[in-house]
Amino acid sequence: MAERVVGKHFSITDPQGVNTVIYRVIRTSKELTEKYPKYTVERLVSTEELNNAGKKKTFFVDFPKPEGEDLVILSFGKNRVVVNKGKLTDSRLRISKAPLPVQFNTLYSEFPTEFKNFKYTPNLQRQITIIDPETAEEVKPSLYFDQATNEVKGKCKLKPYKSYFSFEIKDKNN
Repeated sequence: MAERVVGKHFSITDPQGVNTVIYRVIRTSKELTEKYPKYTVERLVSTEELNNAGKKKTFFVDFPKPEGEDLVILSFGKNRVVVNKGKLTDSRLRISKAPLPVQFNTLYSEFPTEFKNFKYTPNLQRQITIIDPETAEEVKPSLYFDQATNEVKGKCKLKPYKSYFSFEIKDKNN
């Protein structure tokens, strides 16, 4: 018998020169929030097809929660990033322009450097994501085990003379 995947999908169209990526916001279970980040993010898988208006992207959410999914929508354009939040309920995506409690930074160095020591939850989700704004691809971290703290951590190698976009989800009162 074939394996059945339960999920939802939705589509957006990126105008020329814009590259949108979307992340699902995952709340860590209450019993783990003392030791691990309260929120982690997971990038949604997408497909692309070219059309007259630009690139049509279809995003997929596996095993969506019945109450809906909170999403972070990042649209990378020339020298800027537009950050929106969204809510996926049923098969409907609602995008809000209201401020989202996202902390983000632009990382830049004239020397090769490492951005490191971000924690992972037991299911290997992390709260910080670093993205190359030119390609909208994630900088993949190298995992290591920190024996001093008994935790899995990650570090990313960043190239010199290049800017990166980094963000994490925090509580509004933080």
